[in-house]
Amino acid sequence: MSVQEYLDKHLLSRKIEEAVNAAVRAKSTDPVLFISNHMKKAVPSVITKIKARQILDSRGVPTVEVDLFTNKAMFRASVPSGDTTGMYEAVELRDGDKGMYLGNSVTRAVKNINEKISEALIGMDATLQSQIDQAMIDLDRTEKKGELGANAILAVSLAACKAGASEKEVPLYKYISELSGKTNPTIPVPAFTLISGGNHAGNNLAIQEIMILPIGASRFEEALQMGSETYQHLKAVITEKYGAQGCNVGEDGGFAPNISSLKGLDLVKEAISRTGFNERIKIAIDAAASNFCIGAKYDLDYKSPNKSGQNFKSGEEMIEMYKQLCDEYPIVSVEDPFGKEDWEHVKFLSALGIFQIVGDDLLMSNPKRVEKAIQESACSSLLLKVNQIGTVTEAIEVVKMAKDAHWSVVVAHRCGETEDSFIADFSVGLATGQIKAGAPCRGERLAKYNQLLRIEEELGDRAVYAGEDWRTT
Repeated sequence: MSVQEYLDKHLLSRKIEEAVNAAVRAKSTDPVLFISNHMKKAVPSVITKIKARQILDSRGVPTVEVDLFTNKAMFRASVPSGDTTGMYEAVELRDGDKGMYLGNSVTRAVKNINEKISEALIGMDATLQSQIDQAMIDLDRTEKKGELGANAILAVSLAACKAGASEKEVPLYKYISELSGKTNPTIPVPAFTLISGGNHAGNNLAIQEIMILPIGASRFEEALQMGSETYQHLKAVITEKYGAQGCNVGEDGGFAPNISSLKGLDLVKEAISRTGFNERIKIAIDAAASNFCIGAKYDLDYKSPNKSGQNFKSGEEMIEMYKQLCDEYPIVSVEDPFGKEDWEHVKFLSALGIFQIVGDDLLMSNPKRVEKAIQESACSSLLLKVNQIGTVTEAIEVVKMAKDAHWSVVVAHRCGETEDSFIADFSVGLATGQIKAGAPCRGERLAKYNQLLRIEEELGDRAVYAGEDWRTT
C-alpha cells in the first residue's frame, strides 16, 4: 500500500482526531455533538457505514441491495441478475441451500458486504471511485470475484458512485461522464422488447427477443411515445390473430405468443405500420443462439414439445437465414447470431457488414473476450451488462476498449431486474448511443426509461438524442 493510499484509507481516523482536538480547544459543553458537527463539515464524502440486505428481483429471485452512508446522506443501490451465468463472467455468489429460495439466496454475499467490505471501505472518500473498486478487487483476490461475489462488490460500487455524484453536487450521469473523461453526454436510442422467446418466455419461439429501435425520433420523449404506441398496437394485433392468451408476457415484458420467428416479425411489422411511424422505426433481434446451438448445428425447434428434427440449420444456413430476414424486414441489429464459441461464422457474418452484430454470450463483458473479438473482427458492438464485470470502474474501461475499436455499445438490463435506474445514467454519461431495458411496461423496466425522460428534461436544450447516430456516438 502506497503512502497516499494509506492516508486516503485512514482519512476518517485523522479527521476524528482533529475534531476531538477542536472540541477540547473550544471547551465544548457537548463534545459529542461538537465532534459530530465538525466531522460532517470536514469530511461529508467519507464512507461511515455500509449496510446490505437480501431483496427480491423482478422474477422473485433474491438479489443484493446496499445502503452506503456518508456524513452527507444515505445512497442505495441494488444489482440485477440473469437466467444463466457464463464461464467468462464475474461470479454471482449464491448460497446454494436448496431449502432457501431453491438455492438462490444471497446471504453469503450480504454477509461479505456487512463484514469484510464494510470494514475495508469505512473511512474512504466516496469520490475516489477507482480506489474503492480496486480495494474490493484486492480484498477478493480472485480473477472472477468469486470470493466476495460480484453481486456484493457491484452493489457497493454502484452505491459509492451515487455518493460520489452527490458529493460533487452533479447529476449521476454527469459524474459518470467525468469519471470516464467524456464531455458529451448523449441520450441513447432505446431497444424496446416487443416479443419475447428463448429462455425468457414459455412459448416455442427460439429467438429470445424481437425489439424495435425508434432511431427516427427527434428526442427521447418522442422515442418513448413511439415505443409505447407500437407496443399497444402490437397487443391489439396479437389479440386479433391469437386471442387474449397470446398477450401473456415474458420476463422482459415482451408479448409471448406461441409463434415462429417469421410470424413474430410480421406481427411487429404490422404494429409499426399501424402507428404510421414506418421508416422511423427499425427492428433488432436477440437470437441468443447459444440456447439452441447443438454441436455444429442450430435447432430452431429446441423448445417445441413435438420436435420433428427437421429444423436444424448449419452455420452457413443460419447466415443465409439472417440475410433473407434482412431483405424482408427493416432489421438493423442482431445480437448473438451464433453460439458463444462459434467464432468462424460470426466473423464471416460480421465481414458482410449488413447489420450491427452485438456480442452478448460471445463476449460476456469480459475484457479478454472483447479484445479477442476486436482482433478477429468478430462483431461490431458490445452488449454491456455491469453485473458481468462487477465494478463501475471496470465497466467504464471495457466501454472505452470497445469505443477505441470503433464499436458501438449497448448498455443492457438483465431478466432479473430491480427498480434501480443506474444503467440509464450510465448510458447517458458514457454516450453509448444505445440502451436495452426491456418492454415499455413493467415497473423495473420503466424505471430506466422514465429516468432517461428526467435526464432529457434536466438537460433541456443541451439534450442530444442519439437518433440516426445510434451506432457512432
